[in-house]
Amino acid sequence: MRIYDLVMTHQLDADDFFIHRVQQHCAERGLNFFLIDPEWVEAFYEKLRQGKVWAKVLINMHSEHHRPDDIYHRLVRLAFDQKTRVIDPPDIAREAFDKAALHPRLLAAGFRLPNTVIVPGGEAEGFILTDADRAKLGAPFVVKPSMGYGKRGVILEATSVEDLQRSQREWPDARYLLQERIVPRLLDGKPAYFRVFFAFGTLWFTWWNCFTDQYRRLLPEEIKACGLEALSEIVCRLASVTRMNFFSTEIALTEEGEFVLIDYVNDQCHMLTQSANPAIGVPDEIVAGIARCLVQGAQQWIHQKP
Repeated sequence: MRIYDLVMTHQLDADDFFIHRVQQHCAERGLNFFLIDPEWVEAFYEKLRQGKVWAKVLINMHSEHHRPDDIYHRLVRLAFDQKTRVIDPPDIAREAFDKAALHPRLLAAGFRLPNTVIVPGGEAEGFILTDADRAKLGAPFVVKPSMGYGKRGVILEATSVEDLQRSQREWPDARYLLQERIVPRLLDGKPAYFRVFFAFGTLWFTWWNCFTDQYRRLLPEEIKACGLEALSEIVCRLASVTRMNFFSTEIALTEEGEFVLIDYVNDQCHMLTQSANPAIGVPDEIVAGIARCLVQGAQQWIHQKP
């Protein structure tokens, strides 16, 4: 049997910077590494199933939670069932990724969330917004598939149930969230909207412009000057509730001074770098830092006694 210290599924629409940094940190720590890219995924799955290969740790950067037949989803599940440590374990990741399932857990834990109406997919066609629903949501409101990502099926200017049905056509799902639209306040002319990355207890803060998708690193002095210290506490509590080791989250600061969780947990974070795509890429130093922390966390797991 060939045993790998660390394997990683290939994030198909990102550049190679993140992969190279993971490889570099593995080499520096004496860990052998294998990248499971599309050309190898079927063969790797079969060899894993047959007991010809095994991995101590798997970093999951690409699998489809909503598609049980997806080869990467099946690979991650098989690896986990064979006692590979997965970042993050498939059941934990799926529970965190499912917005409709996570919403009541976060409410119970005291997070400030948008006012929300959850609609089963089977009821979308005949669903009727009551006066109470409309008062809760305001207008326009937002429609999100519960298991969607990459803005697919998201309607930001929804006004009626026809928009719910449009979302369903774009992204068939088991449940949909109709949510109050949260408008961030402006700080120095920028929307006070933030994406925070979490990896094994380390946090990286960014301004993330929700209108243009552009990132800029949020500096420690800006956190202090703008009174944003609560971001750290919110994200650490979110990690504790979800038990996720690697994720990002989106948080808006409103005119009333409330920090509102908008997109609760993004796992398999998109590691496209800013140098490769200045319009939507993550600052390179953050991508590099995340790669380092993931390999460091994997190494700690490898050296833990059973």
